[in-house]
Parts: sequence; structure tokens; C-alpha cells
Amino acid sequence: MQRQQQLTDWLSSLFPDQPFTLAPASADASFRRYFRATFGDGSTRVVMDAPPQHENCEPFLHIGKLFEQAGTHVPHVYAHDLTQGFLLLSDLGNTTYLQALQTESPKQLYAAATDALIKIQLASKPDELPPYNEALLRRELDLFPEWYIGKHLGVTLNDKQKVKLEEVFQRILANNLTQPCVYVHRDYHSRNLMFVPDNNPGILDFQDAVYGPITYDLASLFKDAYIQWEEADVMDWLIPYWEKARKAGLPVREDFGEFYRDYEMMGVQRHIKVLGIFARLYHRDGKDGYLKDMPLVMEYLHKACERYIDLKPLLNILLELNMQMEKA
Repeated sequence: MQRQQQLTDWLSSLFPDQPFTLAPASADASFRRYFRATFGDGSTRVVMDAPPQHENCEPFLHIGKLFEQAGTHVPHVYAHDLTQGFLLLSDLGNTTYLQALQTESPKQLYAAATDALIKIQLASKPDELPPYNEALLRRELDLFPEWYIGKHLGVTLNDKQKVKLEEVFQRILANNLTQPCVYVHRDYHSRNLMFVPDNNPGILDFQDAVYGPITYDLASLFKDAYIQWEEADVMDWLIPYWEKARKAGLPVREDFGEFYRDYEMMGVQRHIKVLGIFARLYHRDGKDGYLKDMPLVMEYLHKACERYIDLKPLLNILLELNMQMEKA
């Protein structure tokens, strides 16, 4: 409550003559919380509460400015107090893409999302954001054996399985690291995209953006942990992106088959990471809300492993783990 009082006092200092009410807007997997301030005239703003001992707001401000200058719809920053960890932002509303996809045209929503992605990618400069390098990609892969296999399943891989897993990790990394690089949001999916009246989508949760593989955000968007589409539909949305990206001069592969393989391999890296993160959120942080999303992520992973010979050893490990769990 003391923290909320500090936030109220800060907001009152910005708007000394305007009464307002504060209500929780949302929280995420980090220490950040969001409140919606509603003023007497009916206008609203969102206040980010990011305790400075846990969260650094500098990347949010820096990346938000880059994405805003690229012409995309991110929250505008009206004021900030980095000492206290408060930011005053424009309000992108309550309707996520995940909700809007139930009633609106998926084709139109995803076209808008990929158009926004192209704007971000076209603005890319090599030294502006941290590199999505081998160390970071590898650190993410390692979450899988530690948190998903070890902690969540309670299984210890045998020596043969460890060797095979390492072989597959090296193949995944080899692909990821040869992909052309652009700005990467890193969590570009239906819960972080907002359905807004103009310039769809509103884009949230971009503070961890990096400079890395061009297919990463597409894998986040179309291999979404929270909503599933038929592969034929995904193709209908992915091909127009590829065509527009080529026309815009982005460094996508000239052959769509090669581009699609890159997209699939990037998806595999992401699914492996996400399974590790969801397990860690539960076992370390006590957050069980993501457990229900694990089966879909595992389904994506299985399908890709069935499709590519390079990933066959990983498929075998997944099948062996299944058998072990069924016997337990």
C-alpha cells in the first residue's frame, strides 16, 4: 500500500488540480504493475509501477522511442520518475489481440501486425540494441533441461540423451545465428498486442528487445502460446509478410522455402525457451497461470521436430520423456 501511495502522490504532483481515480490495469511476469488513472473529464492514462530495485526502465524508454519513431503504436511516455520507478503512459485500452481475434478478422489483424513489424524491422540499426547473440540464445535453450526436464518433470537425462540434446542445440544455434538480423521485440504475440481504434496494433512489453534473427517475432506471432491456428491459415498470413518484406528491402531469404525453414527453426528455439520459462515461473516464482499453456507449446515443438531430420534426436528425447512420465 505504501508503494501505491507513493504512486498516487507522484501523479497528484503532475496533475495538482485534477482529481483522478486509480484502478489496477494489469500485471505481467515481472515485478512491473500497471494502473489506469481516470480523470474527472473521463480521460485516462496508464501508470507503470516498476520498482527500481527490481526493474530498469531505461530500456523501455529507449526502445519505446525507437519503435514510436518507426511509426508504430506504442504507449507514449508523458512523464517519468526513474528514481521512484514510475512512468505515465498513453492508454492503449483493454482489448488484447487475443480477445479481438474472437470477433474480428484474423486476416486483417495479422496483416496489421506484420505491417507494424516491417516498420520496426526497417528502422533497425546494428548497434542500437543488445545483440541476440550465441550466449543469449544458448542461455535460453539451457532453461529447458534445467527447469522443464529437471524441475518440472523431475527427470535426469542420461549421458546419451545429453549428447543428443547438445547436438540438436548446436544445429538450432547454427541456423539462428546465420539468419539476417533486425530489431526483435522478443514477445510479439496476442497478449502483448492491443486492438486499438487507429494504427493497429498497440504494442506492449518491448523492453527486452534485441538485434537478432529476422524470423523471431514471426515465430512469436504465429506460433503463439495462447492461441492456435491452422497451418494453412498461417501460410496465408506469412507469405504476404515475406512478399512485403522483400519489396521493402528487408533481408529475408529470397527463397520462401529457406525462409520458412528459418522460421521453423527459430520457433523451435523459442518453444524450448518458453517451456523452460513457464516451468521456472511455476517452480521458482509460484506462478501457475502458464502451466495450462505448456501443452500447445509442446505441440508446436513436436510438429517441427517431426518435420526436420536435424531435429529428430530431440523428438526421440521428447518421446522417451513421455514414456518415462507415463511409467512414473
